[in-house]
Amino acid sequence: MELRQLQYFVAVVEEANFTRAAARLHLAQPGVSAQIRQLERELGQPLLDRSGRSVTVTEVGGAVLTYARAALAAVEGIRQTVDQFSGLLRGRVRIALLSGAGSHRFDMASLLADFHDAHPQVEISLTEDTSERMLTALQRGTLDIAVIGLMDEEPPPGTSCQIVVDEPLVAAVAPDDALLTPDAERTGIPLAALRDRALISLPRGTGLRGVLERACAEAGFRPRIAFEAAAPQVLARLAARGLGVAVVPALPADEAAAAGLRTLEITAPRPRGRVALAWRTEGPAGPAARALLGRLRAALPVAGTGDGAAATGGARQAAGAAPDHQAVGA
Repeated sequence: MELRQLQYFVAVVEEANFTRAAARLHLAQPGVSAQIRQLERELGQPLLDRSGRSVTVTEVGGAVLTYARAALAAVEGIRQTVDQFSGLLRGRVRIALLSGAGSHRFDMASLLADFHDAHPQVEISLTEDTSERMLTALQRGTLDIAVIGLMDEEPPPGTSCQIVVDEPLVAAVAPDDALLTPDAERTGIPLAALRDRALISLPRGTGLRGVLERACAEAGFRPRIAFEAAAPQVLARLAARGLGVAVVPALPADEAAAAGLRTLEITAPRPRGRVALAWRTEGPAGPAARALLGRLRAALPVAGTGDGAAATGGARQAAGAAPDHQAVGA
């Protein structure tokens, strides 16, 4: 029995699929399958049920899984202990962003590059995804850190976050749109005014889309989404061409004008777009991920007011971040 076989077994169970597990391990799928079959032959029992669309553990596999995870955790603990004595930080950090989060507002590329320069032995894996899928990955432990759009006031159970953007959502329209009456420009429009309009929004699974759908439900209607795009900038361009009303975070007047748009405040209710740095409440498992989280929490802005300004989920706390090598577990 080899540690790599246990690692492959755990990955397949967590991904419920050999192909996804192989991609996660940066290996060829046949090699992963062969190693797990060799482990099953050595143990004399099937560990995985391959008969369905998803791979599941057998009864024996479920019992073995606990020990496999413990064995891998023990080995990682040994490595971390040795690294602490040598002052070396290494390992792998898995981080994901919502589309557009790597823009100039966050300059995520520079933050990650600076961390890599300080800790060249740390491998950083970066992807973009929807907030819904990122939260699921955080809860499953297949992701260490995420920049997500929040749909609710509080993050889901088991996760904590630092709010980095908290802005009202507005209706962005072309300059000749019928919504642009003097009263509307002065006082805004109720969300119900968009009941029969073609709307332009981020896709399902994103925080902004979740906020929009919830607000529309409160106003008593279902939004008619005519166009979807993954980046707010694309939504704005579609609206500027008169294809519908884009529901986007508030834009400075000069930026809206440059994009060929006019914006109206949305009232009754007043939906808000909130972006957050998120992690598991108990903190990332490895020291490298904890160090990167600490650096990101120190570098990223803190939005909002009152006691919820810095962190939500688990214990609320000030915006200060832990230095490298110190655990962060808000």
